[in-house]
Amino acid sequence: MLVYSGTKETFQQDVLNDVITDQIHARYQLFFGKSPQSQIASWKNSMEYMYKVLNDTGIPEDCGVAIEFNIPGTGKRVDFILSGYTHTAKQCALIIELKQWSSAQETGKDAVVKTVLQGHLVETAHPSYQAYSYANLLHEYNEAVRQKEVKLIPCAYLHNYKLEDGVEVCADFYRSWISQAPLFGNGDVLALREFIRRFLAKGDHQEVLYTIEHGKIRPSKMLQDALSGLLAGRPEYTLIDSQKIIYETALQLADQAKSEQSKQVLLVLGGPGTGKSVLAINLLAALTKANMVVNYVTKNAAPRTVFINNLRASGIWRTVIPNLFKGSGSYLDTPKDSYDALLVDEAHRLNEKSGLYSNQGENQIKEIIDSARLSVFFLDEDQRVTLKDIGSQQLIEDFAKKAKAELTVMNLDSQFRCNGSDGYLAWLDQILQIRQTANYDLDFDYDFQVFDDPNQLREVIEEKNRINNKSRLVAGYCYNWITKGKSDPEIYDIELREYDFRMRWNLSEGGHIWAIDPNSVRQAGCIHTCQGLEFDYIGVIIGGDLRFENDRVITDFKQRAATDHSLLGIKKMMREDPEAAKVLADTIIKNTYRTLMTRGMKGCYVFCTDHKLNAYLKAQSQKRYLG
Repeated sequence: MLVYSGTKETFQQDVLNDVITDQIHARYQLFFGKSPQSQIASWKNSMEYMYKVLNDTGIPEDCGVAIEFNIPGTGKRVDFILSGYTHTAKQCALIIELKQWSSAQETGKDAVVKTVLQGHLVETAHPSYQAYSYANLLHEYNEAVRQKEVKLIPCAYLHNYKLEDGVEVCADFYRSWISQAPLFGNGDVLALREFIRRFLAKGDHQEVLYTIEHGKIRPSKMLQDALSGLLAGRPEYTLIDSQKIIYETALQLADQAKSEQSKQVLLVLGGPGTGKSVLAINLLAALTKANMVVNYVTKNAAPRTVFINNLRASGIWRTVIPNLFKGSGSYLDTPKDSYDALLVDEAHRLNEKSGLYSNQGENQIKEIIDSARLSVFFLDEDQRVTLKDIGSQQLIEDFAKKAKAELTVMNLDSQFRCNGSDGYLAWLDQILQIRQTANYDLDFDYDFQVFDDPNQLREVIEEKNRINNKSRLVAGYCYNWITKGKSDPEIYDIELREYDFRMRWNLSEGGHIWAIDPNSVRQAGCIHTCQGLEFDYIGVIIGGDLRFENDRVITDFKQRAATDHSLLGIKKMMREDPEAAKVLADTIIKNTYRTLMTRGMKGCYVFCTDHKLNAYLKAQSQKRYLG
């Protein structure tokens, strides 16, 4: 949808009459039902700069102008589009990404820079990459754009930014993206005009804008084939037993939702290792192949990053493929039923609010259901690991009912992790005293070991990792992330002086590729970067928030690191309702370790900083030999 559209002539008149911002604002409110106060000043500033750029007789008066074009099925908005015909009479559209930035920093990450947004220095996509990716998305999802062979020309205009060759956003590191979507800054009005004139020879009276706005939204054949081809022949993506039944049911519900214009919600319940993520990825490929607009959704970035990297073989992986994988807060402004399907993995990690300050939107579950004809939630309530995690069967059912959606609930029962042993999961619940399961003995084929020295644990994990890069060391979040932003190799986050043991958190270097980067085996992962992923062997350092006293496995939230926000707000809860707060903190801490200890498909190795807990777990694990 186009928030604002017109010709160059009408656009310039609206700017001169000082009504352009009001018109954009009014249409934005009409489409999205909200008033973006923070964007009003940006619109006014940017439109005045674009007026200066277009104030040239060499740019046709009747070329099309579109502002804030929402690319259907993506949640992305193009700031500014100019449409017309090239010198060879080919339809074209210039995609212009507008930025208010006055400075930025190079990050060393592909297409990622740092700049100040909402008062905070944050990582964000490079402007050239954004413009280029939007052009690619338009091509891959808009059938009319592909059929009419509309030429899409991306660029970025940072009108407040004095660009310098070779530094910051212009660094050679970003050159590949800048070459595909040129960058213009403060003082580049004439250069941007020349760029526009190079492509835009004749106006079109908004004809191309009409094509873009009314084109059918369907994934391209290239995208369909890329996804299907990458899964074909890979045994780890083969569906068996209940996975296959749920897969076929989801396809049927998606077809029904689309053909009958109805709303469907499928709730899939399954514990660790039951194949929820594999099922979600298969559905992503199959529904895309069926000409449907689909997203794979998780709160945590780590699983999304791993899947995107696993799909790198595709020629469109860097721009289009990442758009298929979204964070759970991506649907704040999404018009109703924009997607044919949203596949929500790790639904237990959904939050109520979104945004940098967790103050945007109403409820992520509601926003997802509203945004899609079919919403598939993959849920394991025993993996809720922060106070903000609200994903529950009851809440999903409540919002489905309010949306007048037909609800289907199914169970995944095939166990792929922990050597296919449901017994290990039940044993964990028993020994961690999460629930009574009567599984006292470790009498199944799973490699569980307790180490007395964390250095020995690390050595064994590194040895296992040399086999196939599928073993990692993780820890409870009891250690402050002091290496953040520091490059000093002598600084460590996790220090156990009794054992002369030191490690860094993975976030200090590895980021979200920690799970697949072979160099990150000597960095410790945490719950936030390994949940939703699986390894062959997992090593777990259990910190001081879990101890063994008087024959009880107890928790202590005060031992959690100040840099971990999983239990943010628990102190206030302790003052208001100490009993309820203690139960909640106990649940979250035990769920966290249960989740960490079920990341290994073949084995789990453990070291506890509490000597009594270490002895207790060792005694419990040795019961397999007693009887």
